Amino acid sequence: MKKYVKENIFDSREAILEEAERIVSQDRNKEYGGPENSFSLIAKLWEPVISSRCVAEGTEVKVDEVTVALLMALLKIARASSNQNHIDSWIDCCGYMACGGELAMLGGKD
Repeated sequence: MKKYVKENIFDSREAILEEAERIVSQDRNKEYGGPENSFSLIAKLWEPVISSRCVAEGTEVKVDEVTVALLMALLKIARASSNQNHIDSWIDCCGYMACGGELAMLGGKD
């Protein structure tokens, strides 16, 4: 993807969304499987960390796949905020939101 950034191909919202679609529909699926699988694993890994570090002892922590997508999108927003010219953050944020939207429509958290 770096070669495209140097050529300024991502100079429109359409190009950014097309790249996000390509990444989440092809590249990431091949590498990690569908978001429902990898986001579920991430949620399970985050739960004990959040439980031990962020909430009162004894508080039940439940993280779902949609929450993972939302938090990953916020990570990308934070990165874009500190470096607005790094196109990967913008593209990845679109991808996380698309995955989260799909998961939400398939029965995730309201």
